[in-house]
Amino acid sequence: MTKNFHFLLAIIGVLVVLSFTSCINDEFSTNSSDILTFSTDTVAFDTVITGQGTPTKQFLIYNKSKKMLNISSIKVAGESEGHFFLNVDGMKGNEFHDIEVRGEDSIFVFVESRLDPTNQDEPEFLKDHIEFVTNGVTQKVTVTAWGQDVIILNDTTLSEPTHLTANKPYLVYGTLTIDTLTNVTFDPGTTLLFHNQAAMLVKGTLNAQGTREKPITLRGDRLDHVVGEINFDIMSGQWDGVYFNYGSYGNELAFVSMRGSTSGMQVYADEMDKRSLHLYNCVLHNATVLTLLGVNAWIDAEGCEFSEAGVYVADFFGGNLHFVNCTFANYYLFSAIDGAILNLENEFDDGTRAYFQGSFDNCIFYGNASDLNVNELNDIGIYLRNCLLKSKGEDDEFFINCVWGGDPKFYTEREKYIFDYRLHNGSDAIARGNRSYCPDAARYDIHGVDRFANDGIDIGAYAWVPEPEENL
Repeated sequence: MTKNFHFLLAIIGVLVVLSFTSCINDEFSTNSSDILTFSTDTVAFDTVITGQGTPTKQFLIYNKSKKMLNISSIKVAGESEGHFFLNVDGMKGNEFHDIEVRGEDSIFVFVESRLDPTNQDEPEFLKDHIEFVTNGVTQKVTVTAWGQDVIILNDTTLSEPTHLTANKPYLVYGTLTIDTLTNVTFDPGTTLLFHNQAAMLVKGTLNAQGTREKPITLRGDRLDHVVGEINFDIMSGQWDGVYFNYGSYGNELAFVSMRGSTSGMQVYADEMDKRSLHLYNCVLHNATVLTLLGVNAWIDAEGCEFSEAGVYVADFFGGNLHFVNCTFANYYLFSAIDGAILNLENEFDDGTRAYFQGSFDNCIFYGNASDLNVNELNDIGIYLRNCLLKSKGEDDEFFINCVWGGDPKFYTEREKYIFDYRLHNGSDAIARGNRSYCPDAARYDIHGVDRFANDGIDIGAYAWVPEPEENL
């Protein structure tokens, strides 16, 4: 009985082993029809700053046959003269031989790039191929990148009148400082790329006046994609911010797009009767803390968008404030929003009084946060005139002709990472503004739409453009 039982166990063991080995077929296929499949046909690096390494891209090699495949050769073809580098199944190099892939299995290929300076202003397109030879069959995956030369500013202080031009982007490390009593001009189309924690400190005066066709860009230096088609423009906290120091007056910014910072744009002043900052048709977007801070500063703004912040979109401790046809909106992605869209503080941390004067005219306050941190403005001294607010309330001496509980019907779709603050048909902001508040110089919005084209001026930074009926 015992011998028979042991014999039966032995037979079962043999059958199990045979079954297991049949599932894992270690026999190599030499059939030319058994080739590789790839998760993509192109690895695209988009724009790459020359002279620097890139984030790593990856793709998968699949063996869909039941037998093992031996990849006799994997190599970068060399068309780009050694600008792309591989890591295959944990091994680094430019060329690999006899890489095995089990049947119905896969392995990763990681690709990095380091492009040499192109010695030209415009981006240069580079293209190469990764070649795979399996059972005598050659297959290719394309690799592409745009190489962009930059001018590096590493803890640079500008102490003489300076023009930054649009010829090449500037890559900022550390702090770019505009020194006291120094005037610096950014030409239309100038781009500043800020590395992690980099900042700009203005002690003197900045004149950054872009145009509709050639805006000035302040953003992080990550030019690649977070995932898929979603680029790093949606990410806050990529760099520190822009600081206008005490004693910095007469700063003029037009058609400036600032995005992806931690601390936004901050303005500090000793005097409220000297204008610190004038913003015209600018966009301050997507900051970890706030997009705009003013401390006792005279700030004017027309036609500007202030959007997406983890705490306040705009925060003011006193100041002489004049905002006309601006949009303040918050659909911040990366955390719960911890403050009001507009925060007005009339007392400093040490208990001293912060004094206000001025108004917000034809402005929108809307999003996934309370619009104001206060219910009454009589203690503040700021007027809101012909503004659209998400909250419900009533006009008084300081809230004048406001649209309460309104819906601007933005184009924004947060779930799809679309942050577009133009107005759909049916918006409560259409024709509800007061034209007398908007100066002739601010007649056209960022997109060139005429605010005065219709009988009534629209509230917010963007003039409404009627949508065709077929799109409704």
